Amino acid sequence: MSADAFGPDYHLQHPLFKNALQLIEESGSLVNVDKNVLERLKRPKRCLVVSVPVRMDDYSVKVFTGYRVQYNSTLGPYKGGVRYHQDVSLGEVVGLSALMMLKNSVLGLPYGGGKGGITVDPTKLSRTEKQNMTRRYTSELGTSIGPQIDIPAPDVGTDAQTMAWMMDTYSQERGYTCPGVVTGKPIEIGGTVGRTGATGLGVVYIAERTYQRLGKTMTGSTIAIQGFGNVGAHAAQYAYERGAKIVAVSDVTGGIFNGDGLHIPQLQQWLKDHKTIAGFPNSQKITNEELLLLSVDSLFPCALDGVINEKNVDQVKAKIIIEGANGPLTNEASQVLHKKGVVIVPDVIANGGGVVVSYFEWVQDIMSYFWDEEEINKRLSSILYKAFDTSFALAKEKNVDMRKAAIACAVQRLEKAMLLRGLYPR
Repeated sequence: MSADAFGPDYHLQHPLFKNALQLIEESGSLVNVDKNVLERLKRPKRCLVVSVPVRMDDYSVKVFTGYRVQYNSTLGPYKGGVRYHQDVSLGEVVGLSALMMLKNSVLGLPYGGGKGGITVDPTKLSRTEKQNMTRRYTSELGTSIGPQIDIPAPDVGTDAQTMAWMMDTYSQERGYTCPGVVTGKPIEIGGTVGRTGATGLGVVYIAERTYQRLGKTMTGSTIAIQGFGNVGAHAAQYAYERGAKIVAVSDVTGGIFNGDGLHIPQLQQWLKDHKTIAGFPNSQKITNEELLLLSVDSLFPCALDGVINEKNVDQVKAKIIIEGANGPLTNEASQVLHKKGVVIVPDVIANGGGVVVSYFEWVQDIMSYFWDEEEINKRLSSILYKAFDTSFALAKEKNVDMRKAAIACAVQRLEKAMLLRGLYPR
């Protein structure tokens, strides 16, 4: 089904995609990127829209809409997650695929940008229904995905089990096992050690590097972390192990605060026992909004997008912000804080640990040779440090915030590759 069936370019008006375009244009201008390259980067290469009919448990058939957007493959196969959510739309997936292109580029990975999804509330599906939907979606994508073509991964509403079903479906239809078609799989079928905590560990690696560049140390510094899910909880654990004082964390129920620092191992056990951080001993209850405004050395927003915006930006007191979530600061808020001297490490670098370790998984699947976790973490830190250092240097040189510098580095790498490869046909 052609995207034009939905009206000419309607999906290109989605706010997420328009924001990505703004970043590309502003950052491209910063480093004088070739105008023809910028023109090519304004559109996705391919948008797939597929019908996904599913036999439900009551024997009725429901038809869901699935998407896979392949934005740019100049640097390598398309790479990006698959999300199951009731608000998934073609416009959203186009925007997310553009951002994946930029993230993969700035991190120096041999990938283009891709993204996929199905418009569905996965919480309303049984395990059988979710499996049937996943397998049919994979089959509908057909030869558009593959280890050297497009490599999906988990995202919102999907997990390692979803990737196992995708891998199995793709493998069954080709007649042999193809572990490299997806990443984020269970270890038993070609997944990698270190993947679960990779994004949170990456946040801490980047925080450490930021402290170093500012002549400071993480040991003894105060940190507030919004979000205590997979990213926030692992970031808290790794920062705690490095001697940082985690004074506040939060989840969907709200936040907790202790000025002397929270005992993170005990908090993780409390969460396991009570399914929430609320009521943790020796802590004071605060709201998620109050957490963002605490007077701390560093703030790790690891939950929702847009939580720091024009309404609260003037009250933010942290000197360093590491974006563990996707887009927790609006562009306008970033500009305001940059002028105040706040160092903000953008999501395309700060939460890149997940896609970097996904890259390692793909490489290991292709080689059929696997590394231990120590090797994974060593390689992870090396890639993240390089991306940070390059962007930090450009930000200082051009006197701009790190978001604009990071996107500029991404666009520069794409420009060099696109000019070297040329345009086919001429």
